[in-house]
Amino acid sequence: MQRPADHPIIATGKVGVLVVNLGTPDAPDTASVKRYLKEFLSDKRVVEIPTLIWQPILRGIILNTRPKKSAHAYAQVWSDEGSPLAAITAAQARALQVRLGDAAIVRHAMRYQSPAMAKELDALLEAGCERILVAPLYPHYSGATTASALDALADWIKARRRLPALRTLPPYHDDPAYISALHADLGRQIDALDFKPELLMLSFHGMPERTLHLGDPYHCHCRKTARLVSERFATTHPGLRIETTFQSRFGRAKWLEPATDTVLIAEGQKGTKAIAIAAPGFSADCLETLEELAIRGQEDFFEAGGTHFASLTCLNAGDHGMTMLETLVRRELAGWI
Repeated sequence: MQRPADHPIIATGKVGVLVVNLGTPDAPDTASVKRYLKEFLSDKRVVEIPTLIWQPILRGIILNTRPKKSAHAYAQVWSDEGSPLAAITAAQARALQVRLGDAAIVRHAMRYQSPAMAKELDALLEAGCERILVAPLYPHYSGATTASALDALADWIKARRRLPALRTLPPYHDDPAYISALHADLGRQIDALDFKPELLMLSFHGMPERTLHLGDPYHCHCRKTARLVSERFATTHPGLRIETTFQSRFGRAKWLEPATDTVLIAEGQKGTKAIAIAAPGFSADCLETLEELAIRGQEDFFEAGGTHFASLTCLNAGDHGMTMLETLVRRELAGWI
């Protein structure tokens, strides 16, 4: 049957991959940070406090005090390419596109702010993607991260008439490809230091402790990653002590412990002189690694008596990280490409 002259041309037959990270302000200024925090902290997956109680606190106190302080922190790590998280995630998407070639169209999105997931999913659909893999770059499942990204995907599904076949990347906290990438990349960085660390701290983003008791597997996922990485390092770096901590506490609730800042201070006070710290839960360097760990973490450790400190980079778009990501994505695309 011949296509009517006024019928729009619709691209078909393509496979798409959308890599997703958390999000970042558009600029390191108070107004941009306020917009970002308003969206982020209004997500009921992130703050599980009843709306009638939480929103007055958020709008009346937090959004009038925290943005200025956070903007100052962002300004310390902002680069010519903008937010480190945004720049690195874009670089990961470009590198993955090169590795996949014509097999799939790769784009990237942020759960909060821009580029928005809905906009990027629409772009993949417009490009003819009838099959799309949505890949949240969170190794460890949490309701506040992975589930929130899937909420945004569900919202997009509900608002669209024409939909592709969809798959999502599962957590990969214990995947051999992930553990091997961490071991190889962190080992490379440690071996390149001009000092020998006594301790390697694996710092994961914190969560309120109540999430563990409510059934969120995040804490267990982090602990398993730390155990598997420690087992690898025991064979290549014998004598290197490894500790697991949790960072970024916020509010008065009890959070997962031990806390990264507390441990850094305690280690310095008890005589530990040389520490390397890594953040395996982050797929890309961001405010929490570049400012909270690399700047404030070092200050805490030195003030407590430490003399040598190194904040190791995340996997980012390096060879080890991209080989891992390609492995995971190709596995999930099996049967499609």
